[in-house]
Amino acid sequence: MSGHSKFANIKHKKERNDAAKGKVFTVIGREIAVAVKEGGADPANNSRLRDVIAKAKANNMPNDTIDRGIKKAAGDANSVSYENLTYEGYGPNGVAIIVDTLTDNKNRTAANVRSAFTKGGGNVGTPGSVSFMFDKKGQIVIDKEECEMDADELMMLSLDAGAEDFAEEEDSFEIITAPEDFSKVREALEKEGIPMLEADVTMIPQTWVELTDDDAIKKMNRILDLLDEDDDVQATYHNWDE
Repeated sequence: MSGHSKFANIKHKKERNDAAKGKVFTVIGREIAVAVKEGGADPANNSRLRDVIAKAKANNMPNDTIDRGIKKAAGDANSVSYENLTYEGYGPNGVAIIVDTLTDNKNRTAANVRSAFTKGGGNVGTPGSVSFMFDKKGQIVIDKEECEMDADELMMLSLDAGAEDFAEEEDSFEIITAPEDFSKVREALEKEGIPMLEADVTMIPQTWVELTDDDAIKKMNRILDLLDEDDDVQATYHNWDE
C-alpha cells in the first residue's frame, strides 16, 4: 500500500497560512468552545474535544492556553454561541472552493465570504454545488523525522485501528480514515506516542484544476488570502493544484 495510495500526492494546504499562529489559535479556540458546549469540559467523555485538543497540540498551542479555553467555555454559560455554516463556490477557471465557518453573526460572515469570492473573480454557489467533488476524510500527517516507528509497523497499527489508507511520502506519512473512524485511529496513534503534524477531518478533492494564467493565479490567491484573514473562517478547501 505504501507509495501507491491515491492520496499519496495530496497537498497539505488546508490552511495556507499556518505560520500565522494567531489565526490558527483563534480557529482552534472557537472549536474548543463549540466542543465543550456540545459535550462538556471533560475530554475523557468528549471525543470531539479530544480531537480538538490533538489538533491544538499539533499546532503547538501551549497547554495552559488549551486549558484556559476549556475552562472559559465551561464556566461561561452565556458565552457566545457559534453557528457552523459552510459556503461553496467557484474561483477562476472553475476551481471548486468550500469554506467552513464558525460565526456569531451569519449576515456578517455571508457578506465577507461573498466579498472574498467576488474580489477574486469567483462566485458563491448553492449548497452542494461543489461538495460532490470532494471526499470527507480524516487525515493524519506524521513527520518522518519525528516518528521513531518503522513504516510497516506504523501502517499495520493504523490499519488495525481502522484506517482506510496509508501512504509514505518523501518526508512524511499520511493516514486516511473515514470521518467516523478518525478519533479511534488518532487515539491509537496517540497511545503509542506518535507525534502528529496534522490531525483533522478534511475535504479531499477527487480531481485537481491547474491554473496557468497569471491573472487567474493572482485572483485565486486573492480569494484565499481574504478568506484566511477572516476570523469567522475555520478552514478553506479547494482543488487548485498549486
